[in-house]
Amino acid sequence: MKYSIVTFGCRVNQADSLRLEEELRARGGAESPSSAADVVIVNTCSVTATADQGARQAIRRVARENPAARIVVTGCYATRCAGDVEVLPGVIRVVPNDQKLDIVGLLADAGELTTSARFAGGGGPCGAAMEPGVAGRTAFTMRVQTGCEERCSYCIIPTTRGSSRSIPIDEVVREVVRVAASGFKEIALTGVHLGSYGRDLRPERSLTALLRALCDVPHDVTFRVSSLEPMDCTPPIVDLVASSGGRFAPHFHLPLQHASDRMLRQMRRPYAFDDYRRLVDSIAGRLPHASIGTDLIAGFPGESDADFAANEAYLPSAPLSHLHVFPYSDRPGTEATGLPGKVAGPVIRERGARLRQIGARLSARFHDAQVGTIRPGLTLEDGSLVVTDNYLKVRIAPGLKRNERVRVRVTGTGSGVVLAG
Repeated sequence: MKYSIVTFGCRVNQADSLRLEEELRARGGAESPSSAADVVIVNTCSVTATADQGARQAIRRVARENPAARIVVTGCYATRCAGDVEVLPGVIRVVPNDQKLDIVGLLADAGELTTSARFAGGGGPCGAAMEPGVAGRTAFTMRVQTGCEERCSYCIIPTTRGSSRSIPIDEVVREVVRVAASGFKEIALTGVHLGSYGRDLRPERSLTALLRALCDVPHDVTFRVSSLEPMDCTPPIVDLVASSGGRFAPHFHLPLQHASDRMLRQMRRPYAFDDYRRLVDSIAGRLPHASIGTDLIAGFPGESDADFAANEAYLPSAPLSHLHVFPYSDRPGTEATGLPGKVAGPVIRERGARLRQIGARLSARFHDAQVGTIRPGLTLEDGSLVVTDNYLKVRIAPGLKRNERVRVRVTGTGSGVVLAG
């Protein structure tokens, strides 16, 4: 049985797809282009209207290029609009998020995986485990939490992901040990609302407790902490990253969404702009080499010229290394859909472009500041690309393999030299 997994959206989706791929390979499945696969799983996103459209287009493309493909659709768009998805060409099953990790079992029960199951555990690719390099992956993305209790006015994700659920610490540690033993040297920890980790467990735990437990894992593995809401990036977490001796990468992603307090209130974000500014300033002061990324929404309902100007006043001098800019789009079922003062499409696009220009300058400034520094990193692709601990990607001379730890001197934007020893 040949399979293909098409993934849209966030790191949580990437982690879920990786789990599905592991199970398919364990049952004897062989990865294939979607144009030649027997089963195609499309793991959708629904954070914007563009994400919905991209999922529909991908499904139609697969059905057109591979009419025999059995297409299974899951993820947030499939959860939110199951009726719209199930009528698309080639779709045999729509699986909501809360059943996503059961997909392989559901297909097996329906007789869709009989060939691979029969040969599972045999030679060749059948029964093959995930390891660095499979499906182009060098780092492993691990979901430790899903769901969200927050109610940001623009966000549909609490509806599509449900309430917060955390994987107990001992189970996370066992999974980390398994993944590290298979050869992965970097693990990205992710969740829908990662900072809420452990609040649903009994006894209640915390993200800090999880990170401290991972410090003691007896394997050569580095962790990246995925996106954290600003109020969840506490001083103990920053201290842990700073004092971990390289166990945790100096890499933060802290969504701001807007530099106007009026817009933050409209968005129902649980912090003020000054809280965010102090947080990133404190991180930059403690870890001046750290990368700090953020998310911004352009054209939220009611955004005035003065509101947008607050972004342009703050961002150019902020200690940020990269921006992810999202043009606002209505999500039916969210509070923001009914808010007055909708911003015209051309204005949204123009404001988004201006934010991206600022983001490009911030990235260039961060890269320039790193020239001459020596950073630990991991080789990717064919060994000629390194991702550093602070999330720079630099090209090096060929000659190394994928998934090797190196120390690299950054010599220019996107270039570096590996140091011996």
